[in-house]
Amino acid sequence: MTVVAGLDGCIGGWLSIVKDLCTGQTRLQVLAEIADLTQLRPTPSLVLIDIPIGLTDSGPRRCDLDARRALRAPRASSVFPAPTRPILEATNYKHACEIGMATDGRKLSQQAWAIVPKIRQVDSFIRHNANGAIQLREVHPEVCFWAWNERRAMQHSKKSVNGRHERETLVLSHYPDDYSAAKFQLSRSQAASDDLLDAFAALWTAERVIAGEAVVLPEQPAIDSYGLRMEMVA
Repeated sequence: MTVVAGLDGCIGGWLSIVKDLCTGQTRLQVLAEIADLTQLRPTPSLVLIDIPIGLTDSGPRRCDLDARRALRAPRASSVFPAPTRPILEATNYKHACEIGMATDGRKLSQQAWAIVPKIRQVDSFIRHNANGAIQLREVHPEVCFWAWNERRAMQHSKKSVNGRHERETLVLSHYPDDYSAAKFQLSRSQAASDDLLDAFAALWTAERVIAGEAVVLPEQPAIDSYGLRMEMVA
C-alpha cells in the first residue's frame, strides 16, 4: 500500500490531503501539530509540505533562488528567502532581525518570521523522527502550479478571483470529485480556500515523486548542517 499526502499551513495548523494510491481514496484532515501525521490512518509514507526544510547557516538557499528564476515576475515574489538556521533560536521578531544582521547581514522579513514556529515544528519532527517511517519533502505551491501548467507560472495572485480560477482549473483537471468533496468538508474557521488548493498542489507533486516524474530544484541539492536536503520538489 502506497499512501502519500500534501500539506499546507493554515489557521488551524496543517491542512492535509491524504491519498491511498492503491484505492484512489483521499481524505481531508486538519492537524494541530505536524507530529499528528503519525496518527493518520492510513499513515502516509511520503508527505510533500509547503515549508522550508533544510536551512543554511548563512546566506540564501539555492532552491529559493532557482524557484524565483523559474516563476519570474510577478510570481517570483511569492518565494521569499527562508530564514537561516540561527534565526530558529530567536525569541521575537526584533531578536530574529538582530541574529540575521549578525550572521547574514540582513534582517528577516515579516513573512518569514510568521512561519518560523511551523519551521521549528517540522525541523524538530524530521530530526527526531527516529524510525523515518514518514518522509517529508519541501514544495512551494506556486512552483508546483508552474510545473503543473507546463512550466508556466500562474498569471494572477492566488488571493484574486482570477487566480483562484486558474488554480482550480488545474486541480479540477486531476481531482474533480476529491476537490469538490474537500471544499464541502472544509471549515473556513480552520483553513482558507487557497490553502486547500495549495494542499492539492502538494498532493499532485507527491504523486509525481512516486511516479518518478517530479522536478527537483536544484538538481543537485545542497545539504544543511543537520543533513537535510535544501530543495524544492515540483
